[in-house]
Amino acid sequence: MKVLMINASPRPNGNTALALREMERVFAEAGVETETVRIGSLAVRGCIACGHCFEAGKCVFDDVVNETAPKFEAADGLVVATPVYYGSPSGTIETFLDRLFYSTHFDKTMKVGASVAVCRRGGASATFDALNKYFTISNMPVASSQYWNSVHGREQGEAAQDAEGLQTMRTLARNMAFLMKSIALGKERYGLPETEEHAWTHFIR
Repeated sequence: MKVLMINASPRPNGNTALALREMERVFAEAGVETETVRIGSLAVRGCIACGHCFEAGKCVFDDVVNETAPKFEAADGLVVATPVYYGSPSGTIETFLDRLFYSTHFDKTMKVGASVAVCRRGGASATFDALNKYFTISNMPVASSQYWNSVHGREQGEAAQDAEGLQTMRTLARNMAFLMKSIALGKERYGLPETEEHAWTHFIR
């Protein structure tokens, strides 16, 4: 089992990293390998709807998105963690995920997704909802915890004082590990769910 973790904070050792490390320890105990990709300090271009990825199988902008794509394909689960800016995910993580999900055409069915929001005070649940939409449009089960996946803290290291938030991270990692292992057993015995040809309806006459 392998989980790919995306850290969208520009601070290498900030509260977002602290939350992810709490998950990493639980994953290690469960025998789940982890790899973290930090994108918060990178200049990530937004999608320009050029269609290049449909011809080349990768994004026209050859940056961290294309570097991450094969890691995502090889992973059993994806954790996306971001600081909250103005009650929403950071612009960096949204542009990154827009391009990562749109330009990768491999089947994401039954890869387990989890989102994590780190904030000073408010906006965590709105950020959590926005990030989960990438999973739920891709046939990816969403791992849950004992509370919405958020940790609170402003200054570096303050999240260590959020006992409930860190417990939520540990519970999330345990649930995610269990879900990935259960899906692997289910795929071995039953295979993936039956699929239908996609019915595209664009709401035009």
